Amino acid sequence: MELLQGTLDLLILQTVARGSVHGHAIAKSIESRSGDVLQVGHGSLYPALQRLLKHGLIEAEDGLSENNRKARFYRLTARGRARLDKEVSKWHSFAQAIGRVLIPRLEENKWAKGEGK
Repeated sequence: MELLQGTLDLLILQTVARGSVHGHAIAKSIESRSGDVLQVGHGSLYPALQRLLKHGLIEAEDGLSENNRKARFYRLTARGRARLDKEVSKWHSFAQAIGRVLIPRLEENKWAKGEGK
């Protein structure tokens, strides 16, 4: 499923807010937590990580992964935490607004199927 612009950044910030994690694990976490609906390709992930680093929203440190391979681990900065909180609030408002628009359609479908009694 294609992500809206800026959504991947938000998902990355949420993932690294849980603790220091390397890039591959970030992608796998997003995929898993979305029920495998969202697929994060490396061609999207690593440019997004670089963008977040550039804006000071995350920090990186080199280390070893769980299978003893060199990896870069990312963690949230205070600035990143503030941005995450702000963006989550905006997303909740956005999702509620979309829901208000879609609810009449869902109710129409129930009535059409005879379930809206």
